[in-house]
Amino acid sequence: MSMPLYKLGAFGDEASLVVAFLIGIGFGFFLEQAGFGSAKKLTDQFYFRDLAVFRVMFTAIVTAMLGLFWLGWAGVVDLSLVYVSTTYLAPQIVGGLLLGVGFTVGGYCPGTSVVAVATGKLDALFFLGGTFLGILAIGVAWPAVEGFAHSTDLGRLTLPEVLHLPFGAVVFLVVLMALGGFWGAGALERRLGGKGEEEP
Repeated sequence: MSMPLYKLGAFGDEASLVVAFLIGIGFGFFLEQAGFGSAKKLTDQFYFRDLAVFRVMFTAIVTAMLGLFWLGWAGVVDLSLVYVSTTYLAPQIVGGLLLGVGFTVGGYCPGTSVVAVATGKLDALFFLGGTFLGILAIGVAWPAVEGFAHSTDLGRLTLPEVLHLPFGAVVFLVVLMALGGFWGAGALERRLGGKGEEEP
């Protein structure tokens, strides 16, 4: 049997919640171990003093892409069963900008704020409260914004489809981009005096 396991019925809805919970606990643990429960470390990336977040995220993207490529090639994973969300271009651009502004001003993204709350950081508690207020606000305003939220529907898009290139070629290009990004991140950190001071 080829993965994805949930899609093929290897476990049901209840078991999938348990799996998601355990993965979330593990993800949060490693985020904290990497220092990503610190607003200072997270915002240092916007000053190019510490680009660890960039490196970790790009490494995760490349690892997932390489894993799917090779597992698909080996017949272990049926790539047609891997969920790809629909692209709503305009609302996703606006949402990304709002998330970026919130990240820059508040010092956290939603995931890292939960990690920081779990370790007792008060600023993260306020940030997470703001996140819930935002969810409530969009729920109340949904009838007014629903049309925009479903606008510019481009369907299910992937980079190979958009670039009209084979999956393997896209993987190779993304790996090259990552290597260039890692080199550039190191150069920026060296030019701007290295990483920022650690929290006391």
